[in-house]
Amino acid sequence: MNPAVRKGMKLGLSAAQADLLSRLHTPVQVQDFITAIPMNFEIGGGTALSVVEVLRQRRAHCIEGAMVAACAFYLNGQPPLLMDMSADDTDDDHVIALFKQNGHWGAVSKSNGPYLRYRDPIFRTLRELALSYFHEYTKGNRKTLRSYSVPVDLRRVDPKLWVTHPSFCEEIVDLLTVARHFKLVPRGMEKKLRPADRVDVLAHKIDEYKKR
Repeated sequence: MNPAVRKGMKLGLSAAQADLLSRLHTPVQVQDFITAIPMNFEIGGGTALSVVEVLRQRRAHCIEGAMVAACAFYLNGQPPLLMDMSADDTDDDHVIALFKQNGHWGAVSKSNGPYLRYRDPIFRTLRELALSYFHEYTKGNRKTLRSYSVPVDLRRVDPKLWVTHPSFCEEIVDLLTVARHFKLVPRGMEKKLRPADRVDVLAHKIDEYKKR
């Protein structure tokens, strides 16, 4: 048996699920797979679906897509790392899966719009990576991204809490929330940020999946 498939089955995946994720050998393949999963609009209530539930239900939002991406990375020899990017009180946080190539950071991300998705591995630090999301991370005409977290390594977490959990993965949400965060906006600069202009606002109305 393929070692990656065996590894996935030890995490709790079925043989078919492990084989599917083990075939995603590159970050680009992982991103394309995550993008192709329909958007989870959380109709009926908030969710934080595990890897197994995303593959079963065929829907995902950012943290759910990030966990699937991290799992695929793990099966193919990369550590399963998540990073939380926190917004101000008017907007939602965004979670990405991290990877590293040639000493530089990149990210896989599930987003319904085009701006908070994949990042090529060209960033020397996580701060550089997080800043690449800053200007496009908006709510209306406001730039809302405020901080980023240290990497959260899912190898330190029981797979039952993120790979096979049957309902809301509350422990993973809590881990990301309490992880150490670093500010992106210098003190006194929030009120001086240039608002997004009309074209920026219109561009952010582009969605891949329409809410039914």
